[in-house]
Amino acid sequence: MYKQISANVRYTWGLIFVFIGLIIGLGFVFAQIYDNEWILILAIAISLIQTFISYYYSDKIALMATGAVPANRQNALELIRIVENLSITSGLPMPKVYLIPDKAPNAFATGRDPQHASLAVTMGLLEKLNKTELEGVVAHEMSHIKNYDIRLMSVVVVLVGAIALMADWFLRMGYFFGDDDNRGGSQWTVLIGILLAILAPISATLIQLAVSRRREFLADADGALLTRYPEGLANALEKISTDQSQTKLKNRATAHLFIASPFREDTKKSARESWLTTVFSTHPPIKERVKRLREMAR
Repeated sequence: MYKQISANVRYTWGLIFVFIGLIIGLGFVFAQIYDNEWILILAIAISLIQTFISYYYSDKIALMATGAVPANRQNALELIRIVENLSITSGLPMPKVYLIPDKAPNAFATGRDPQHASLAVTMGLLEKLNKTELEGVVAHEMSHIKNYDIRLMSVVVVLVGAIALMADWFLRMGYFFGDDDNRGGSQWTVLIGILLAILAPISATLIQLAVSRRREFLADADGALLTRYPEGLANALEKISTDQSQTKLKNRATAHLFIASPFREDTKKSARESWLTTVFSTHPPIKERVKRLREMAR
C-alpha cells in the first residue's frame, strides 16, 4: 500500500511537470514562428494556472461535471452510515458524500488527499444494490482515497481537458498573432495545429489508461480486504455491468473516475472482443475483476 501511495505521488507530479513542459514548449515554438514573445508568456501563464486549478479544484470540477449534490441523513441514511463505518475501519477521515441524479448504478471518489476527499454515488446505485453490495462499492472507493489514486485521477480530469483546449487554441492562434499578410498562420502553424488536434484525444485516452486499469484491480482487492467479503463487490460489479438503465454520465474526461465505465461498450464486453479494444478501454473487463474477487474468497 505504501509503495502504491509513493508511486501515485510521483506519477501525479510527473504528469504535472510533463504538462507544464509541453505547454511551455509549444508556446516557445509558436513564439518563434510569429516572433512574438507574448505567446510564450501566455503559454507559461496558462500552464501554471491550469496546474493550480487541476491540483486544488479538480475534485469540484468532476463533481460539477456529473451534477453531484451533497448527501445527508434524510436522503441517504444507509449510505452515510456505511461510509462512516468504513472510514473508522480504514482509519480515514470521513469523506464528503454526494449523490448523482442518474439511474445507472455507478460511483467514484475524488480529491487531492484523504483530508480533502469526496465520494459520489448515483441514485441508481442506492436503489439497485443491497447493503453488502453497497459496502463493497464504498470500500472500493475508500481504497482509492487511501492509496491517493484520487489525486492522480482527479488531476487527469483537468489536464486532459486542457490538452484538447490547447490543441484547438494553437490551431487558431494565427488569427490573433499573425500579421496582416499572414493572418491565419503559416503552413507550419496550421500543420502543427492539425497534428495536435488529432493527437489530443489519443493522448488523453492513453493518459487515462495509464491511471485507471491497474488501479481498479488494486482497489478491488483492497476494498475486499476492508470488508472481508469479496462476494459483495463481485455481486455489485455484476449488477452494474448488466444494468440496462440509460446514463447521462458519458463524459470521456471523467469516465476513468468511476468504478465501472459509463460507456456501455466498455462495461459489457463481448466474448469475442479484440485485444486492441480491451487495451484501449479505461477499465479492465468486469468479468476479469469479478473472477479475481471470487478467487480471493476461496
